Amino acid sequence: MSLAAPLRGYFVTGTDTGVGKTRVAVALVHALRAQGLRVAAMKPVAAGHAPGEPNEDVAALMAASNVPAAVRDVNPYAFEPAIAPHIAAAQAGVRIDLDVIRAAQARLAMRADAVVAEGAGGWRVPLNEHQDMADLAQALGLPVVLVVGLRLGCLNHALLTAESIARRGLAWGGWVGNAIDPAMACRDENIAALRARLPGPCLGIFSYQPEGPAQMTTAPSLVLPDS
Repeated sequence: MSLAAPLRGYFVTGTDTGVGKTRVAVALVHALRAQGLRVAAMKPVAAGHAPGEPNEDVAALMAASNVPAAVRDVNPYAFEPAIAPHIAAAQAGVRIDLDVIRAAQARLAMRADAVVAEGAGGWRVPLNEHQDMADLAQALGLPVVLVVGLRLGCLNHALLTAESIARRGLAWGGWVGNAIDPAMACRDENIAALRARLPGPCLGIFSYQPEGPAQMTTAPSLVLPDS
């Protein structure tokens, strides 16, 4: 990959925590790999893992990638408590530094044709005293893919997030609907509203799958727009 060439890939964010970002990020990695690309994956900030064990999101992303990478580059900041990243960092006596994350991305980009980066929590989750996940997306410079957790309230959450992404002037990569409530009323009507109101394209709609390792490591195919 030429250093002068623009880096391909995506930054995966969500309408909230627990909406299936890892499931979608893994699917994006596989979709890019299907195009014959070397694809690296990263979760710059992860909160919630057992002592001495990798975060399950990080493990799923590393398993999906076809670019060997050091854990420190895939996941520069890892915290054991499953709490907001800036709080976990403060408790650990650490400040999350976007320059550290950008350096990790650069090392991955040296070995890959594309990098898929997964955020933590939702779009505006704080990372330190001044910056949040939106600032991280801006720093990494990748098109943003929004994962919409399909449940009651998703229309408001999705539209507000899309407006914030647009205000940042960031490239829009598309959106994915992920069913997280199997009993959601008027699911098809909500999806139709999302299609009508969100910037295109819709990369896919994922059916409900119970939470667990299988949900993150396997996912339906995504249809990526022509590059």
